[in-house]
Amino acid sequence: MRYRFKLTCFKSSEKNRLQNCLTVSNIQLGNVVSDTFGKSAQAILDKILENPSDTSFDLEPLVFKSLKKKLPELCDAIDGFITPQQAGKLKVIKGHYKDLESRKSELEELILALAAPYQQELAILQTAPGISSVFTAIGIISEIGTNMEAFPSAKHLCSWAGLTPTNNESAGKKKSVRVSKAGCYIKPLLVQCANAVVTSKKHPEIRNRYLRLKKRCGHKKAIIAIARMLLTALYHMLKNGENYNAELYKKSDLPSVDREITVEQAIIIARNQGYKIKSATA
Repeated sequence: MRYRFKLTCFKSSEKNRLQNCLTVSNIQLGNVVSDTFGKSAQAILDKILENPSDTSFDLEPLVFKSLKKKLPELCDAIDGFITPQQAGKLKVIKGHYKDLESRKSELEELILALAAPYQQELAILQTAPGISSVFTAIGIISEIGTNMEAFPSAKHLCSWAGLTPTNNESAGKKKSVRVSKAGCYIKPLLVQCANAVVTSKKHPEIRNRYLRLKKRCGHKKAIIAIARMLLTALYHMLKNGENYNAELYKKSDLPSVDREITVEQAIIIARNQGYKIKSATA
């Protein structure tokens, strides 16, 4: 999985190099199409590379679906000049990118074969928010394993993954409270999952907590807290062999049945559950 991550980074680098070559040559395809490696954009680029000095060809046979409505914008976008050196570089980049895609596909087949004995654990992890891809679940298992007995508690696992801020204070002076450099592979993966969850409204128990933390300490610290929240949930899911249950978070936010609370406290609880509070006379 770590090598797959490296190949993904290589692909991103090649995409950036291709976009840089197009920008230098005043080919602004990226301003019109959403993905310069899409079917239509690549067909146009292949046509340009056949004869870089001529960009006045008919675009209609090369574009698909909604891009047919943007033919005038596409004609303006390719009105540039590609030098022979840039054209040669673009061909090398395109060839390398296709080779990386092929090698990544081969590696993914090998990864899926190795992950076959862990189908039950993978199915459990994929019920958690932000972990819809099987490769994300495999990446998590490849880092923390499936036997949670190795960690006495969820806090130990979070500390091992570098998601636990330090709290150093001496003589009334607070020192750095940054997270450690541990978990250089699992931490970015969980942060990626956390970013996906907080932008969706499907899991208010997580999104609401993120919004509360963001107001107090900013996005970066809040997203680390959400990543730790996810890892804590994954720990208990793997240890108990149970799927993700959002109701457990809602129960923890509610007071006990016999406890008396004020109206202000009731309003805070309702807001934490995602309800919008408004006046009865409004």
